[in-house]
Formats: sequence, structure tokens, C-alpha cells
Amino acid sequence: MDESFYKSLLDAMGDGVYFVDGDRRITFWNKAAERISGFAAPEVLGKSCADNLLRHVDEQGRELCVEGCPLAAVVQDGSMREAHVYMRHKSGHRIPVEVRATAMRDGSGKVVGGVEIFRTTPRRSNIREEIEKLRKEVLTDPLTGVGNRRYAQIRLRECEKDFRKYGVPYGVLFLDIDHFKAVNDTWGHGVGDKVLCMVAGVLDRCLRNLDAACRWGGEEFLILCRNITAEGLETLAERLRMLIEKSWLDHQGRQIRVTASLGGALSRREEMADQTVERADRQLYRSKDEGRNRVSMEI
Repeated sequence: MDESFYKSLLDAMGDGVYFVDGDRRITFWNKAAERISGFAAPEVLGKSCADNLLRHVDEQGRELCVEGCPLAAVVQDGSMREAHVYMRHKSGHRIPVEVRATAMRDGSGKVVGGVEIFRTTPRRSNIREEIEKLRKEVLTDPLTGVGNRRYAQIRLRECEKDFRKYGVPYGVLFLDIDHFKAVNDTWGHGVGDKVLCMVAGVLDRCLRNLDAACRWGGEEFLILCRNITAEGLETLAERLRMLIEKSWLDHQGRQIRVTASLGGALSRREEMADQTVERADRQLYRSKDEGRNRVSMEI
């Protein structure tokens, strides 16, 4: 069978697939890879996977293209690798993916390249379906696609009810994009809107399946975290801060990067949900007062 048959077969797969040669130059990029990453094949073919493209990072924010790249290790020693990483989408945000890298060998068994297969990590959540059903009631932010302030207030009441009735704790995180006015002033509101969507993309794709991200107003987002501990809330906040810091937009040959400040609070028996929100808001301002791009918590 000719090469076109195998290309059609790979293009029919639901998982992203790409091949690299011994120098890690991309030689094949299937349709699912285009869909998942946002990069079309002509944009990546002939380029190194270590170039300014996918730029995988791990849970700790380590740049795997610099050190620890599964595909680079496979090309070097021929052993299969599997990993859970955060891939950079063309739009700038990070998406969680599971990758499997294996070696490509010639007829003599010599490693001549590698193949990486990747898929998005399943969320198994009905949050997205719920938002879609409630869209007619204007519960989503039209720009970013995450919940709006009204949706946040509904979810907050649900969290408070479950806490009172069943003792299920919840956490509140406020997130504010640092120096967002400077982004608008320097690059224009169109780019500012793309930055908002990039940050919302990180939140929408990288939260737990119990959580909800909402645009509270302007460049501020509210994240509600059900059934979470103080340690878990702080860990989640730090991960979101790191992933936003590691994301960027490509605009006119420049990389536009932003950071975010976060403040968090865990529910308390003696207070109402609005008071928990107020405590989280105070912690957000503490983060900004202490230098930005940090997390402050009141447990």
C-alpha cells in the first residue's frame, strides 16, 4: 500500500500523532494534532519540536523541551516514554494532555526518529454541558466562554448549601491579571481580549472536574472549588498561577506574556458565602500589594 493510504489512516485517528526525524524535525502532523493544538500542518512541518511551538511543561512548570522531553529521550535511547504534560495551544493557553513517545527504526533496527501520540486528558465533567444548557439564561461570559458573574453567584449558593447541609467544604479563589491596563494601552483592546481568553482557557481546561471558573468582571476571575482542603486549594492556586505565567500569545512576531495574582479562602462554619468571597478578595489585594504574580491564602 502506498504512503497516502497510511497518511489517511493516521488522519482518521482521534489522537494527535506526529513524527520527527533524528534531529527532532517534524515530518508528519495529523489532523487530530491540528485540532488539539491549533497548529496547522504547514505551520509545523520542517520545524523542530523544541522550537517555539508546543513547549510542554510538567506539573511543576518545568520546561520539558529544555530538559526531560519524552520524545528527545526516545530518539536518544529508543525506549518508550509516557507522560502527563501541559501543551501550549496556538491560542496561548495550556491544555493537559497524555503523551506516549516511541522510537522509529530503520530496517537494521537503528533509531532514526520518533513518534508522539497525544490526547487531551478527559475531564468526565458535566460542567460544560450544564453551562451550554443554561446559555439561554445568559450564564456565560460571551467573550471568554466561562461562566459570568451571575453563574458564579448561583454556584456559590450551591456550595454554601452543600456546606451547611452535608459539611462539604469549598474554597474561593480570586484571580486578577497583573498590569492588564498596560496590555490594553500597549497592544490595544483586541489583544487584551485575546489575553483574557488565554487566561480563561487555562482555567477552563486545567481545573478539577468539581470546580467552576467564572469571569467576575474586567480582568478578574472567580474560581469555586468544591470538596477541597486548605492544602489542595493552595496547590491548585499555585498551579494556575504557574500555568498562566508559562503561557503566551504570539502577536506580530512578539510574545505577549502576563502573570496573575491570586487570593484564596476556605469556607468556615460561622460565616456566609459572601464573607468567604470577601476574605478571598482581601487576599487577592494582599498578593498585589506584595509584588504580584503570587498566591495569598486565608484559611
